[in-house]
Amino acid sequence: MGKNGTDRDFPAFHLNRRQLLAAASASAVSLGFGVSEGVAQAPRAREGRYLFKNAVVLSFDPKIGDFDRADVLVEGTKIAAVQPNITAAATVIDARDTIVMPGFADTHHHFYQSALRNVLGNGLLVDYFRDIVEKATPLYRVEDAYDGVLAGALRSLSSGITHVTDLSQVSNTPEHSDAMIKAFRDSGIRAVHAYSRGYGAGAKYPGDVERIQKQHFPSNDGLVTLALGAAINKDQWLLARKHGLRIFTHVVGSVGAVAPGNVIKLGDEGLMGADNVYIHFTNATDEQMKKVKDTGGHISLAIPIEMVMRHGTPPLQQSLDHGIRPSLSSDVETTMAADAFTQMRAAFTLQRMQINERAVKGEKDLPALLTAKDVIAMATIEGARTNGVESRTGSLTPGKDADIVMLRTNMTNVMPLNNAYSAIVTGMDTSNVDTVMVSGKILKARGRFIGVNTAALQRRITASRDYIIEKAGWPKSVIDTSMPGH
Repeated sequence: MGKNGTDRDFPAFHLNRRQLLAAASASAVSLGFGVSEGVAQAPRAREGRYLFKNAVVLSFDPKIGDFDRADVLVEGTKIAAVQPNITAAATVIDARDTIVMPGFADTHHHFYQSALRNVLGNGLLVDYFRDIVEKATPLYRVEDAYDGVLAGALRSLSSGITHVTDLSQVSNTPEHSDAMIKAFRDSGIRAVHAYSRGYGAGAKYPGDVERIQKQHFPSNDGLVTLALGAAINKDQWLLARKHGLRIFTHVVGSVGAVAPGNVIKLGDEGLMGADNVYIHFTNATDEQMKKVKDTGGHISLAIPIEMVMRHGTPPLQQSLDHGIRPSLSSDVETTMAADAFTQMRAAFTLQRMQINERAVKGEKDLPALLTAKDVIAMATIEGARTNGVESRTGSLTPGKDADIVMLRTNMTNVMPLNNAYSAIVTGMDTSNVDTVMVSGKILKARGRFIGVNTAALQRRITASRDYIIEKAGWPKSVIDTSMPGH
């Protein structure tokens, strides 16, 4: 435990593999977190405060507004003030030539798959089920689940994502579940662990949720919180509600067990509610989408994945037509990048392409084109709403947790800065992410992780990859020989 009574104090963090295998609480060698030669360290907060000074500030709080030049004061874990010319006894972070804004949110990701990034760059959904779900996932050891989630969480943080939802369907044993929860806590990210099914005789889903809640989440107000990754299944939804958990459900296509029509059947029994998050929701009818709106549900769209892997056309405009502002999610890194810039640009391009095409064909009274600000809102405050924590994060509002990113604007891809919102959506990429703070703790500064030995992490995640590929009997060459649909 760290000085503040948490396990987020990296200098004190070391792992032992025997313990991890026994209780998912450790691993064979130190991951290299902590204070050591060549590992970046964060500046100490003076008087418990940090002051971001002289930034372009985008608050996503309509009462606060935006500023061409302003300051953001952080006291402890909270945002204390957002305004120009703040004077305070604090560690000053020079934010000239940057945009300071809320951290991005990713409301649906399968983090355990980090060791298998890009293996299905050409793949379709059918390939994913065959190769990843049915073949690779049952092979995962406890340490593979831990390393995958940790590597994925750090990748998210590096790209400015401070808040994630994980539906890692690798709860092959209770120890796998414990390891994934520990990985998130060790990373320092804000995370929803949406406990999901696993594979093999040791899997205890969904009944293990009671133990997980009692052991790891006696309260649900920490950085890592609990939800249930559920099928379209009455018993599972009722189980989630018995334990006060949000429900995340994949809904894909027009037929079969995961079709939107099956959600509506549960809705007809009065089971659709504001605690439901529907992932994808492709090929839904307008009546089905209206039911989501009427019952207060949320939509999480993984637009690049949905377009590439044959989930169906992302229902972005359909959601908007029914008054639902969806959140954005990355889904699977086995096929597509997991950063918010990829998700935002895809949403911006898709919606405008669809509306522009209707305009070219002569249609009148068209829906409004999305703006860059609209899309960033989906990746920030709408993500917080999807996860039910908009009172804690998602905007630079005094009193909220200090989940903040600082994006550099003096780089060749956006300089000179002319429009902050457009620069973020249409010009920037992960290289612009300079500083990342979660709940007042700096996890990345000046482009470098704090207290993280990335070389050690690379060795671990590569060893995990090698083990899985060996057991799966896949080719070891990195030269791509796959074909779409095969």
